[in-house]
Amino acid sequence: MKETVAVTVTTPTTFWSAIREAIRGSRQDFTEGSIGHAIVLLAIPMVLEMVMESLFAIVDVFWVAHLGADAIATVGLTESILMLVFCVAMGLSMSITAMVARRIGEKDPDGASIATVQALVAGIVAAVAMGVAGAVFAPQLLAVMGASPKLVATGQRYATIVLGGSISAVLLILNNGVFRGAGDAAIAMRVLWVSNLINIILDPCFIFGLGPFPQLGVTGAAVSTTLGRSLGVVYQFWIFYRGTGRVQILARQLRLNGDVMRRLLRVSISGMFQFAIGQTSWIVLVRIVSTFGSVAVAGYTVAVRIIIFAILPSWGLSSAAATLVGQNLGALKPDRAERSVWLTAFYNMLFLGAVALVFVIFPEPIIRLFTNDPAVVPFGVNCLRIISYGNLAYAYGMVMVQSFNGAGDTFTPTIVNIFCYWLFQIPLAYLLAFPAGLGPKGVFAAIPIAETAIAIVGVILFRRGRWKMKKI
Repeated sequence: MKETVAVTVTTPTTFWSAIREAIRGSRQDFTEGSIGHAIVLLAIPMVLEMVMESLFAIVDVFWVAHLGADAIATVGLTESILMLVFCVAMGLSMSITAMVARRIGEKDPDGASIATVQALVAGIVAAVAMGVAGAVFAPQLLAVMGASPKLVATGQRYATIVLGGSISAVLLILNNGVFRGAGDAAIAMRVLWVSNLINIILDPCFIFGLGPFPQLGVTGAAVSTTLGRSLGVVYQFWIFYRGTGRVQILARQLRLNGDVMRRLLRVSISGMFQFAIGQTSWIVLVRIVSTFGSVAVAGYTVAVRIIIFAILPSWGLSSAAATLVGQNLGALKPDRAERSVWLTAFYNMLFLGAVALVFVIFPEPIIRLFTNDPAVVPFGVNCLRIISYGNLAYAYGMVMVQSFNGAGDTFTPTIVNIFCYWLFQIPLAYLLAFPAGLGPKGVFAAIPIAETAIAIVGVILFRRGRWKMKKI
């Protein structure tokens, strides 16, 4: 394989030149030079990638909102179920990002490619199994989530397509984890641009039957999203084949490697569990909210989608920290890895603090961009404002968690999630919603309280520095 030689790029003298370099893609060695410059080169495309990822959800809700509260609730409940699929995708993505980053830091691109093949095999096997199960049991899963018989009848086709096509979501997340770990954040960004452009164009066509397209209603959102994700995956494999990034997959690497697979799965399993804890907590919260009716779920769904749109760029910053941690540990520079994390967390705090001000001051106009239903708007407004009070804590919590993951230490944040989500957030949400009589507001309030606890614990554990000794 033709190895790419890392070149240290001179720091651009202007902000705009830095943006151009970041979007174009940089060949800088992220274990050398200015940390701030490295964060910019990684974070800008990662932020844009996360914005594109959130558009899958935002665009669907925007168009589906025209169909009524039941249609919005269908999307919200199905996406909550799909989060279980994302647990596998995110666990594998965390693991492969850490492994690829470590190999690139060690200047071992062949090892990065071999690890990528193992992740793809594991991802495809798991995704096919989950896709079949999801498609077969879609109506029952909606019912378990609290959907009314009417909602199950109108929404089961949407759920069947989204869950049945989950292999596209798994591979999209997994492959972009490879690109991010390698430092090819601009490639991951372009993949999401392609996928979302397809989704944005097809969504109204399939939902409302524009031109030659059939009018499928809420099912049309499932068709367009699945097609967008699938074509994005095709583009990713084309990049692996052509070798235009730091990781190229050659025919001789298409084989199972027992040792690498074991190490990958060991890190992935705790990563899956880590993500599952957080997502099952969200599912339980949706289930509690659903006891107050479809309008409460609809308001919650709209608000959370808006919040995700704002917070996913912060996950982009956090992913930049994970890449810098992995590559610098591979280059035997743990102190540089630590400095990268603190600087990234500070940038993230500035960003999410500004977002919080907007959401707290102007929640109603923002919610009304997506729905004017007088029964839904109050729930959305309360949810958007209350959750935003925790933004400063989210900023540090996200970066700490991703930094552990970037080091290959997925176990520490898993334990933190168990205590802060399952043993704290869920009981608190129930107590505030029912015994305390706050209703949905109690569920909303439990979210920033729990995330603040995660941030505090994460900072304490990060300062101890045990993550610097993690081998992967």
